[in-house]
Amino acid sequence: MLGNWFKTTVLMAGIVVLFGTVGAALGGAGGMLIALAIAAAMNVYAYWFSDKAVLKMYNAQEVDAQSAPKFYNMVRELAQNAQLPMPKVYIIDEAQPNAFATGRDPEHAAVAATTGIMRILSERELRGVMAHELAHVKHRDTLISTISATIAGAISSIAQFGMLFGGRDRGVHPAVAILIMLLAPIAAMLIQMAISRAREFEADKGGAEISGDPQALAAALEKIHNYAHQIPMDTAEQHPETAQMMIINPLSAGGLKGLFSTHPQTEERVARLLAMAR
Repeated sequence: MLGNWFKTTVLMAGIVVLFGTVGAALGGAGGMLIALAIAAAMNVYAYWFSDKAVLKMYNAQEVDAQSAPKFYNMVRELAQNAQLPMPKVYIIDEAQPNAFATGRDPEHAAVAATTGIMRILSERELRGVMAHELAHVKHRDTLISTISATIAGAISSIAQFGMLFGGRDRGVHPAVAILIMLLAPIAAMLIQMAISRAREFEADKGGAEISGDPQALAAALEKIHNYAHQIPMDTAEQHPETAQMMIINPLSAGGLKGLFSTHPQTEERVARLLAMAR
């Protein structure tokens, strides 16, 4: 747990430094101060509200024991197995099979699954997926993924800083300004990639332990991987910074999206789970 809090602290510090560096390059001392103030405000916002923002972005609908009894009771049983408080449960009306967890701590957690994943997976496989998401909650890394998604989205539109700080008027060479605007989103993707890949392996292991069925999770990952690359998810394509929250990368594999994938290879994840089963 301390390791994840350390990662969160490093992430927040890295974001502040990145914002400050861009602000200083494009707007001098004044630009740096404005950028640092924005970064600090965004970190506060991300800590308290980023989970709600992501759920709203995906138009996730909360369900309970009356509206979705089978799915809700499955999550409740798994949460009890993991010795976790009952999280809020959401369903997203998307054809692509996928799922994610969010929330700043286990007491304020939420898990969400698409209608596509509920159609495609067997009950046993879906149980493995939701156990994986609860493992993210138990490891307290949902805060890391949600903050990084929120902040990376802001950094991806960092070109607006050029207009805000008036880089040209402050003697910044246009080529330097363009380079900064191009590199800043890449830096954000690298931060997400470094944080996310190790988390997925740990959540696979934890999910297999919570469900007691590593083979079911392995089968689910293979099935989701095959379907996800055939069925687009428009919201994820429009907000690629949220892709690292999903159990399987929801993005098309072209260009930088494939190069900077925040997920490890599905084949390796499956192989590790099958090794656990053996």
